[in-house]
Amino acid sequence: MEIFIASRLTAGNKLFPAEIIVDKDGVTLKIPGLFSGNEKTIPYTRISSVDINCPFIGYSTISIETTGEGSIKAHGFTKSEVTRIKELLLAKINAV
Repeated sequence: MEIFIASRLTAGNKLFPAEIIVDKDGVTLKIPGLFSGNEKTIPYTRISSVDINCPFIGYSTISIETTGEGSIKAHGFTKSEVTRIKELLLAKINAV
C-alpha cells in the first residue's frame, strides 16, 4: 500500500489535504473535511484510463476515469508523485 498526500500549498488542500491510497483492492481518494469528508474507492477492474497533467511550474493533477463508477480528479501532487501513481495503477490494471 502506498499513500500520497497533496501539498498544503495548493487550493483546496490548505487545512485538510487530499490523499490518494493505492492498495491491493483499488485506488481511494480521500478528501477530509472539518465535520465530514468524502472518500471514493475504485477497483482496478473498473479503471479505464489514467491521465496526468504536469505543468512546467506548479503542482500536478491526476484524473482517473472509470467504466460506470464516475471519476477521480485530484490536484496538488508533485510530478514524481503523479507519475508513480500512474505507474502503480497501470501495473495493477495490466495484472488483472
